[in-house]
Amino acid sequence: MSVRRFWASASTLVLAAVAALGVVQPASANSSAAAGGYVALGDSYSSGVGAGSYLSDSGDCRRSTKSYPYLWAAANSPSSFAFVACSGATTTSVAGTQLGALNSSTGLVSVTAGGNDVGFADVMQDCVLSGEAACLSSVGSAVSQVQNSLPSKLSSLYVSIRSRAPQAHVVVLGYPRFYQLSGSCIAGLSEKERAAINNASDVLNGVIAKQAADAGFTFSSVADEFAGHELCSGDAWLHSVSIPVYNSYHPKAAGQSGGYLPAFRSAA
Repeated sequence: MSVRRFWASASTLVLAAVAALGVVQPASANSSAAAGGYVALGDSYSSGVGAGSYLSDSGDCRRSTKSYPYLWAAANSPSSFAFVACSGATTTSVAGTQLGALNSSTGLVSVTAGGNDVGFADVMQDCVLSGEAACLSSVGSAVSQVQNSLPSKLSSLYVSIRSRAPQAHVVVLGYPRFYQLSGSCIAGLSEKERAAINNASDVLNGVIAKQAADAGFTFSSVADEFAGHELCSGDAWLHSVSIPVYNSYHPKAAGQSGGYLPAFRSAA
């Protein structure tokens, strides 16, 4: 998902950042998919923002050699690998700028998209910089968008993917819950805020899963893989508010290799 930067007042010496949710999807491990080539679409969760080791030619898209698409391709040697996922991508920008990598012989496609469409970056900004009431209101607004406007956007994207790659096995991955409740965090958001954010992630994943199923695609949740490694777990695979700011609320390298990669591998 996209990363949006925001700054708290200088007097507080707080630099807060919100990373937009992204979605990562790797290629199918079966021989036909590998033979047909693998295309990795999506947002920052697919490009690998937060994992470091960015490809020099990827610019602000920040495509990482530690991302799950790159790791899967290195392990499975598909006949071709087009890594076009980009930080900040929405369903519209994936459709408009990334689908050119697909063709009638593409064997495997991975994609995550949707978090940026509903303003999850703004939600986290409100929750980090404002009080509980503002946070809960922002979460509620995002959930409303997930339920009301996102389904048609996802459906349109998935139809376009199928049109461009009619033979491909398409894996749609979800987003992790951010927080372990009653965890080790002694400061920051309230438990009520953390629970609301987790619930919003569950609603988002549910909508994505339904639209993926309706399109005949395979959905793979990453919630189980990240269980025990959320923020406040003591062994987080996600960045909290971080410097550089674009890392915030994105998976670390361990989240890509230990969370997204096995979730993709099990579905591909």
